[in-house]
Amino acid sequence: MDQRRAKDLAFNLVCTLAAIIIVFPLFHIIITTVFNGVRAINLEFFISLPRPPGEAGGGVANAIQGTVILMVLTMAISLPISLLLAIYLSEFREGRLSGLLRVVVDTMTGVPSIVAGVFVYTIVVTNFGFSALAGALALSIIAIPIMTKMAEGALRLVPEDIREAGLSLGIENWKVITRIVVRTALPAIASGALLALARIAGETAPLLFTAFGSFRYATDIFHPVSALPLVIYVYAMSPYPDWHEKAWGSALILMLFVLSINLLVKYRLRRWSFGR
Repeated sequence: MDQRRAKDLAFNLVCTLAAIIIVFPLFHIIITTVFNGVRAINLEFFISLPRPPGEAGGGVANAIQGTVILMVLTMAISLPISLLLAIYLSEFREGRLSGLLRVVVDTMTGVPSIVAGVFVYTIVVTNFGFSALAGALALSIIAIPIMTKMAEGALRLVPEDIREAGLSLGIENWKVITRIVVRTALPAIASGALLALARIAGETAPLLFTAFGSFRYATDIFHPVSALPLVIYVYAMSPYPDWHEKAWGSALILMLFVLSINLLVKYRLRRWSFGR
């Protein structure tokens, strides 16, 4: 019995040590970002445009606006495509095309984000120039596989009894899918979309090749636009202390944004689970 207790204690200690090793860097990043980012947070930071290089003051209002534009455009492009793909993969599971599409989706999930940026650069930017639309297309390549897998999983969780009940009432199959199955899985589908949004919110590499960045407000989606990840990258690489401080502030905003989305997703999924 003593030997079993010693083994159990040793196992618990190893697990606790592994958890501490994993969690410590995360807390270190969070504390460092909060400590350095709070210094830059003020009203001017949110409502002002950047000052010329080397001049203190200004803000990142253009980057906040650009981030919102990119996120809205990305969701507008990727959400319908991923939902249609998910419906096809969940309803027609055994076909050859389904198998091929599933392989493509799984492969695209692991593709580095910079590849999406280079792809859109060669197809769109070289012909039409840098723009917010090009940035949204690059981010959509990253978001679509994630949203498709989440939506497909949500649709498969809908019980077959619900489908059969709708068909037994004489409702057409496409109406059963769109008005019953999709509506039942809608909370989980929305949570998957939010997770994809959190995933792409901090992407920098695709935007370097597509959105490029700008020190002004965006007036349309066909010209270069700034974003918080671009500001963090450019300001952190600069020799100006004021820009370094604003890079920390942008990182803090971005971290809080992603954290808020993750908490919202957990809340929505928990309500959906209890609702079922």
